[in-house]
Amino acid sequence: MLIVADENIPLLDCFFGDIGEIHRVSGRTMSNADVRDADILLVRSVTKVNRELLEGSRVRFVGTSTIGTDHVDLDWLEQSGIRFSAAPGCNANSVAEYVLSVLSLHAERRGLSDWSQLSVGIVGVGNVGGELAHKLERLGFDVRLCDPPRADREEGDQEFVALEEAMRCDVVSLHTPLTREGDHPTLHMIGDSELAALNSNQLLINAGRGEVIDSSALLARLEQPNPPTVALDVWEQEPRIHPGLVERVWLATPHIAGYSLEGKVQGTEMIYQALSHFLGLPVRKKAGQFLPEPALSKISFTSSADEEDAIRIALRACYDPRRDDARLRNTMTGSAEERGAAFDRLRRDYPVRRECSSLKIQLKGTSKSLQDSFRAIGFKLKI
Repeated sequence: MLIVADENIPLLDCFFGDIGEIHRVSGRTMSNADVRDADILLVRSVTKVNRELLEGSRVRFVGTSTIGTDHVDLDWLEQSGIRFSAAPGCNANSVAEYVLSVLSLHAERRGLSDWSQLSVGIVGVGNVGGELAHKLERLGFDVRLCDPPRADREEGDQEFVALEEAMRCDVVSLHTPLTREGDHPTLHMIGDSELAALNSNQLLINAGRGEVIDSSALLARLEQPNPPTVALDVWEQEPRIHPGLVERVWLATPHIAGYSLEGKVQGTEMIYQALSHFLGLPVRKKAGQFLPEPALSKISFTSSADEEDAIRIALRACYDPRRDDARLRNTMTGSAEERGAAFDRLRRDYPVRRECSSLKIQLKGTSKSLQDSFRAIGFKLKI
């Protein structure tokens, strides 16, 4: 059995080596010729999976190690009798921790002694938005949830607000899928009018899909008076993103919010499980058995630690987005093709990043409030 896989999917040999022969290829340039003799195809979001890629091949199962499916022609796969599986929620915690780190930096930049003073509007309350909301609510933030499709389906089971209300929060964090049709399309959902309503006291974060924001409208808004602060992890026209937009936003990262080692490996595990079920094989492997020891395993705080400082130190010990921001800005030279290749390299060669659960926090005589905050974020505690 031949398995063709994106070379950047982690732990391919560990999970799939005893199922078939693995042939690694570049996900961005994967072609029909690459997959023609494959039985199994494993991809990420950079590969368009459609008739053009698969027609004439032997592929009977496609797995994507990502939460999104807008890169996959699901209708064509179904019509062709090809089984498909994604990895919904695999990197939800990673993205939520990315947003928490951005919020921590923003609160410090604003001079806030208590970051939970910020109100947060979460637009898109699926796996990622829901995980972020859960953490923020436990930390004491005022959180407002906006998800029109869920509001229509659930009819009052949970309180949702309109987009206009969510956009009035101190922080607006976008976590919607990319949809072009239906009652609530998200393509360019944030355009001229929505951006005009934002001001310099507000922070807009997009760690969902780049095309949800009209980037031309955003660039124009950032060149006007009183612009909002903007942190972008996802971009229109990836990997050839607009250097002028990178220059204008406060934080710019190369689509890596979900790139924790735990999130990546969980994505691989989920498609391994789906493939095993498809083939009628037992599921014997779990992500935890392959995770290495973290480079930083413990931080200690005493009773003299300031609560906000302690949270900032621990969060940034796990992840500081300013490092990824610097790496991306350093690639914004040369032609569009050179910039695009550099963007892809940043993702392909991304350094190991561990989630907060990998770090044990030792607390000596600290307050229950601080203990509760660390637990809410996801750290392991030793008291």
